[in-house]
Amino acid sequence: MSYSEEIAGRINKFLSEENWKYDFNKEDGLFRFGVNIKSKLKSLRCFILVREDAYSVYAVSPVNADNNDSSVMAEMAVFICRANYGLRNGNFDFDVKDGEIRYKIYVDCDGVMPSDSIIRTSIFIPSLMFERYSPGLLDVMFRGAKAEEAIAQCG
Repeated sequence: MSYSEEIAGRINKFLSEENWKYDFNKEDGLFRFGVNIKSKLKSLRCFILVREDAYSVYAVSPVNADNNDSSVMAEMAVFICRANYGLRNGNFDFDVKDGEIRYKIYVDCDGVMPSDSIIRTSIFIPSLMFERYSPGLLDVMFRGAKAEEAIAQCG
């Protein structure tokens, strides 16, 4: 898989200058690191996947919805749809096979290199979205809350 070494270099420079602890897979153009958040989730696994003219940031929840409980899976799907409605930068993804929940941002770099500000924003927005929406996510997963009620507390 090919990727832009220039984009990867910009991201690498940003992470190094900000003293982040991370790994970079040169074969795949993939950065990996963890982020602590102000939430009962406590932390997220994060990935930055660099492509030829873009990169994507993924933040993955440390807990999945119970894929053996069809009512939880259905409520989580509705919750994710409600959370995504109106989001301006990025969105939640929900894997209906295994219950994984992640937030992703896509940054188009066609003809431009991302600034430190763009890189910073693309990394922090997923964390902020999990901080905002994790109370509702957890209520759906562990308390049997209905999506509409759970999303209301995330305002």
